[in-house]
Amino acid sequence: MSGPARSSAVIIGASGGIGGAFEAALIEEGAFDVVHGFARTRSGAQHLDLLDEASIETAAAHVAKGPSPTLVIVATGLLHENESGPEKALRDLDPAWLAKVYAVNAIGPALVAKHFLPIMPRTGRAVFAALSARVGSIADNRLGGWHGYRASKTALNMMVRNLAIEERRRNDRAIVVALHPGTVDTALSRPFQGNVQAGRLFDAERAALQLLDVIEELKVSDSGKLFDFEGNEIPF
Repeated sequence: MSGPARSSAVIIGASGGIGGAFEAALIEEGAFDVVHGFARTRSGAQHLDLLDEASIETAAAHVAKGPSPTLVIVATGLLHENESGPEKALRDLDPAWLAKVYAVNAIGPALVAKHFLPIMPRTGRAVFAALSARVGSIADNRLGGWHGYRASKTALNMMVRNLAIEERRRNDRAIVVALHPGTVDTALSRPFQGNVQAGRLFDAERAALQLLDVIEELKVSDSGKLFDFEGNEIPF
């Protein structure tokens, strides 16, 4: 009699606050035989740079050696870097910064999907999740501003919807979702935490555990949607 099928989990962006918390939580829980953590700052087999497709392909080939990944989480995002950050008005738009934000927040996760979805199982439950943001919701946008970040996350949400439709043809039990972690106390949000409501600034460990709970409760009918850290759907 054969034992239960072996499986692995993959965290892209494992050197970041929430990505590292995902990796640590999954290792501690022990539900997966292998937990792969990839990041731009890591070396060797754990290196993956969202701006370098060859490194994404190499990482996927490493994971493809087995066991098969049934959970892939893209825990990456770019909001500010050096002197560049969220635009407050149209006059602040800069084409080079817009291109960088789109490359990290939308194109990078899409390329991860390109190389990792094909090595996920063709049958049974499998989840591909990418961290998005509530500010990427067109329906929820009432304040404007933050043009590049908003638009790049909106692009990611559309990519998730597209991927969900295509992946369903390959595995009708697959789930592809975008997740909003809330405001997490990491380097990404630190300059913008002043207006966060009391009790709504989460440490990375709590944020990761909340989203893992959301992932665990996902149904096939949830594929292609955006959910917050409480499991509530956010309209696109």
